[in-house]
Amino acid sequence: MSDTSAQRWLVVGLGNPGPEYAGNRHNAGFMVLDELAARMGGRFKAHRSRAEIVEGRLAALPVVLAKPLSFMNLSGGPVKALADFYKATPDRVVVIHDELDIPYGALRAKTGGGDNGHNGLKSITKSLGTREYPRIRFGIGRPPGRMDPATFVLRDFATAERKDLPFLVDRAADMVESLMTAGLEATQNRFHTADLNPAKPPR
Repeated sequence: MSDTSAQRWLVVGLGNPGPEYAGNRHNAGFMVLDELAARMGGRFKAHRSRAEIVEGRLAALPVVLAKPLSFMNLSGGPVKALADFYKATPDRVVVIHDELDIPYGALRAKTGGGDNGHNGLKSITKSLGTREYPRIRFGIGRPPGRMDPATFVLRDFATAERKDLPFLVDRAADMVESLMTAGLEATQNRFHTADLNPAKPPR
């Protein structure tokens, strides 16, 4: 048997590159990656795969953090190139993304399933040729009134939301570490019960 602890993880945060997008709800994945990079003491550097990466160890395991520099709907190309370059199998490719179908304040981990209209996931699934990769889903909730979801995700987090944002980013980073060290089921058991608003759990 091979030593699975020596196999490298590829942790991908989804977002759009450029300072004008930095605070958008759609960039929650980038925000979590910045926290993980800080924990690793690393700085992002350009990689030929059209991504910025940090290489090192997280929770004592070898890991590459990656921010695709393509726009969201083209994320799959850089992710596939990185997975090939680092020989990371899909079960070791963790994707962190914003999720409209989960209320703000809730974080969810899962493997596989659909993309729920998320263009970043759609692109990654197509490029990897499988849906069976783990995801950390960062709840942003549904837009108010009749606002187009495409407009909503490209808006910054609201003032009231920003109060809890550092806590949620930190917790999502904890979930990544837990997923790598303890597995999916243990991560779900630990984190799915600790929403900001437990009186209204997501369905």
